[in-house]
Order: sequence, then C-alpha cells, then structure tokens
Amino acid sequence: MRHLLPPLAMIATLALPLGASAADCYADYKAKQDNPLRLHYGVIQLQDTCKPNPAQPDVSARLARGGWTLLNIMSVFGPEGLDQRRANAGDFFLRF
Repeated sequence: MRHLLPPLAMIATLALPLGASAADCYADYKAKQDNPLRLHYGVIQLQDTCKPNPAQPDVSARLARGGWTLLNIMSVFGPEGLDQRRANAGDFFLRF
C-alpha cells in the first residue's frame, strides 16, 4: 500500500489541473469565407489546450465544418474574459 501512494498522488495532481483548465479556456479568433468574401470575429471554447498554437488544428477543424477558414487565434483566456467579448462576437459567441 505504501508503494501505491506516490504514483496515485502524482496521477491525481496531474489530472486535476488539466480537467479544470480545459473546461475554462476560450479563444477569440478571426475567420473568413470566400465567394463572396465574409469575415467574422468569434469566441470558441477550447477542448484540449489553453495555448493558441496547439489549439489551432482543433479550432480550424471545427470552423471548417461550418464552412469557415480560420485566419488567426487572437488570444486565449479564461471565463473572466467572456463578458467583455460577448457583444463583439455576436452570433459567433460560442457558436462552434
């Protein structure tokens, strides 16, 4: 029993921050459609990471399913940044 405690403690320590941070991470982004050209600014909840570069493939794929091409991820933030971005994102606030 004494030998199991350190590995179990390490697993619990590693698992808790990952689950909590993934649920509370958001990004604001710019996307486009062609023919005719349409642009939009939106806010999306991140699934697996709280960092812009690793999040790009996931965000890009989710937008592509709706016919949009990701131009860039502007920033990554927690729930405290949602209210200030809600009005600017309009219909694209947490849409994808």
